[in-house]
Amino acid sequence: MGKLIAYNFITLNGYYKGPDNDISWHRHGEEESGFASENMEAKATLLFGRVTYEMMASFWPTPMALEQMPDVAKGMNESEKIVFSSTLESVDWENTTIIQSDLVEAVRELKSDPDRVMTILGSGSIIAQLAEAGLIDEYQYMIDPVALGSGTPSFQGLTRKLDLKLTDSRIFKSGVVLLTYEPL
Repeated sequence: MGKLIAYNFITLNGYYKGPDNDISWHRHGEEESGFASENMEAKATLLFGRVTYEMMASFWPTPMALEQMPDVAKGMNESEKIVFSSTLESVDWENTTIIQSDLVEAVRELKSDPDRVMTILGSGSIIAQLAEAGLIDEYQYMIDPVALGSGTPSFQGLTRKLDLKLTDSRIFKSGVVLLTYEPL
């Protein structure tokens, strides 16, 4: 069975996006970029919902991304990417496939490959649906030392209790804390 990781950064009060999908509050310094670069070396298939995909595709293939975070940009652009959407009809970010079928069944099928490692980036509704189905093997959350007045909560739409066990933690100089969990 393949491995599915949910990776997200959130505020202290649990938002992964601010108003109008704003993520400018995330502190992505040199250490955090190093962590992201290391993760790109794992060559995981990246999974997105439409909104997160469109946001990522508007930044990572740009000259600005290549200048600001060359290793991360290279990894993002070269990685296999899957976007789950019932409305998106075409994509132009290299190595991207659209899956319009049932999310849970599609991920079950993808996980049937024992060598496949997949990482969900952002995409809170996808994380909630796959958590509900018991398909996520690991949760990595970067918690930024900031609180927002409003936004989109992580795990929005989750209808059941999700018990997790802390397996690792890391503190970055910026004050960001990375917590890694696996389901009980």
